[in-house]
Amino acid sequence: MKFIRKAACIGGGVIGGGWIARLALNGIDVAVFDPHPEAKRKVDEVMANARRAYERMAKKGLPKEGKVTFAKSIAEAVAGVDFIQESVPERMDVKLATLAEIEASAPADALIGSSTSGFKATDMAKDMKHPERFLVAHPFNPVYLLPINEIVPGEKTAKAFVERAREVYTSIGMKCVVINKEIDAFVGNRLLEAAWREALWLIKEEICTVEELDDIMRYGFGLRWAQMGMFQTYRIAGGEAGMRHFMAQFGPALKWPWTKLMDVPEFNDELVDLVAGQSDEQSGQWSIRELERIRDENLIGIMEALGKAEKGKGWGAGELHNSYVKQLGKAAKAKVSKAAEKARATKPRKKKG
Repeated sequence: MKFIRKAACIGGGVIGGGWIARLALNGIDVAVFDPHPEAKRKVDEVMANARRAYERMAKKGLPKEGKVTFAKSIAEAVAGVDFIQESVPERMDVKLATLAEIEASAPADALIGSSTSGFKATDMAKDMKHPERFLVAHPFNPVYLLPINEIVPGEKTAKAFVERAREVYTSIGMKCVVINKEIDAFVGNRLLEAAWREALWLIKEEICTVEELDDIMRYGFGLRWAQMGMFQTYRIAGGEAGMRHFMAQFGPALKWPWTKLMDVPEFNDELVDLVAGQSDEQSGQWSIRELERIRDENLIGIMEALGKAEKGKGWGAGELHNSYVKQLGKAAKAKVSKAAEKARATKPRKKKG
């Protein structure tokens, strides 16, 4: 498996900070560039929450934490690295300018992944001299805990780099899904956008509040999706006859006027105020960092529960979670052994009398 020796993260926001944390907590040194004046504070706070979550998750220990350094330029950050994760704001002009700077200074064989939420790799790589080593690597927040990573190659991405990307991201505990064809927003965000549009319509029409909608998701089908996804869940709904029966029974509903997906509410100040106001009522008693810690505890609990399924082998994310925690434990044991060996080597020897 291909491992990372040294990494660079360009952008230290919500997603970039999550990448920094996942890499560093896997023992990888990370050079960071983010021009925001409070970038270090924000990254440090994400690191603190991630460290807390990993200590809760990996009870047998962690590898020696990688060193996180802040560079003064992109050129300084990418010098001598073998892996680069770009997580700058979602603007094509910013992406193109950033990638040009990365390519001008990065080693020619360094893998470059973009955290873009929707842009195609082909469009972002149009001016690159080495587009063969560039691809989309789209995670979900929190990056340091949620393992999914959509890998979307561009037209000029080399197959060798796709495989290398799969190995690199897998080595830091991620579940990689290589998307067969390029499409705007990939797979995960297209599904989320469909649900988001319908949710906004339901709120705007005062059919429910944001808290009631969230409750329906988190107390209902969200629990099913967390372990089986959509199609495996619906297969069970078909009974003994399986998916074919489910499709025959519920397929006609596609023609019924249930969804308002194409009747998108106007995105105006009134809608923003409505949603934001209800969200404040729902969650205003917690700070963002407190919500992050609550989320992390819940995610670890769900993954641990799934890890006990199938006679302890694990089911879905639980199986991967078990494997990843063992990987972290082995690295922690190696760290302790290395420290003990170093201590023995530096211990003064007693003189023979």
